[in-house]
Amino acid sequence: MKPTPVVIVGGGPAGLAAAGALKQKGISSTILEAGESVGSSWRGHYERLRLHTVRGLSNLPGRPIPAEMGKWVARADLVAYLEDYATHFQLEVRFGARAEKVTRDRAGGWCVHTGTDELAAQTLVLATGYNRRPVLPDWPGREGFEGALLHSARYRNAEPYRGKRMLVVGSGNSGAEIAVDLVEGGAGEVLVSIRTAPNIQRREFLGIPTQVMGILAGKLPVPVADRLSLVLQRLGIGDLRPYGIDPPARGVMSRIYEDAQIPLIDMGFLDALKARKLTVVPAVEGFEGREVLLKGGRRVQPDAVVAATGFERALEPLVGSLGVLKPDGVPRVSGGATLPDAPGLHFIGYVNEPGGLLRKIRIDAEAIAGAVVAGARAAA
Repeated sequence: MKPTPVVIVGGGPAGLAAAGALKQKGISSTILEAGESVGSSWRGHYERLRLHTVRGLSNLPGRPIPAEMGKWVARADLVAYLEDYATHFQLEVRFGARAEKVTRDRAGGWCVHTGTDELAAQTLVLATGYNRRPVLPDWPGREGFEGALLHSARYRNAEPYRGKRMLVVGSGNSGAEIAVDLVEGGAGEVLVSIRTAPNIQRREFLGIPTQVMGILAGKLPVPVADRLSLVLQRLGIGDLRPYGIDPPARGVMSRIYEDAQIPLIDMGFLDALKARKLTVVPAVEGFEGREVLLKGGRRVQPDAVVAATGFERALEPLVGSLGVLKPDGVPRVSGGATLPDAPGLHFIGYVNEPGGLLRKIRIDAEAIAGAVVAGARAAA
């Protein structure tokens, strides 16, 4: 196999950003995308989704998001932007190419095995996505539940659930927004199961986007930023205990850095909660026939359960044998950095930060392009 200078695995925002940053440096790449279009995971998200980060801080390298898409970009508009980005930079994308495993080749480069062929690369960028594989907890009795049970990855809109009694499990952004969508879409009753009290922030506070405040707070020591976030939550949101939500035990920065858990950005959840249009219930512990068993012995009988229970990066099948992952499956390095025993292998899009994932992707893409250029010069 004649090696391709740069191969990128993943045709979502992270893969496109890396390819676009490289193209601006005069370096072509080949993107392997398992789906049939760029941004395939974004196309499958629930329809009401909008970015929680402002348009001006969410673009990929070298191409602003059009102003007409508004301050808070809708899911469909972001997909259109990704398509335009790939076209503008004339990126080479091979669709239907699902990477299954990565190995070292005899020349010291990398080989991507897709199941149908192999592609050698001098530099390999893994960009398969922060939310690659849905996680559905193995609750006792789950398989025998007589209602409908689906992961949030399969939820599109509220239309199928008009008049239904719904239970949404999870207090992250997906769970909160799906709960609001169900309320506004005519569900008969909406219950939200919360295990851990979330850090909740307004999308803007005193006219300042939360993203900007997060960037500034990220420069502070974590304990200081944590205390500040808890104070701002008390000031901006108030006491939610009358509505079933305790104050969070830990600050925003600790949750981001230690648990990879970003705060819940309010997109109508608080209004629905305070208007008693949705009801908070304890954590799910199991299923029994038509019933869902909650912590503390309570039982409810929803018609359908939407499990907004997160995703896994699922990099182990690809590179688990290479020693490049931490015990939790997160890459040991990101962006322009590579490991001494894995030169030329870059990761992008697996680490979230207070400034937002898309902003981090842009920074890391530009760092990868710089590292590739520097490596080429050193080898010349």
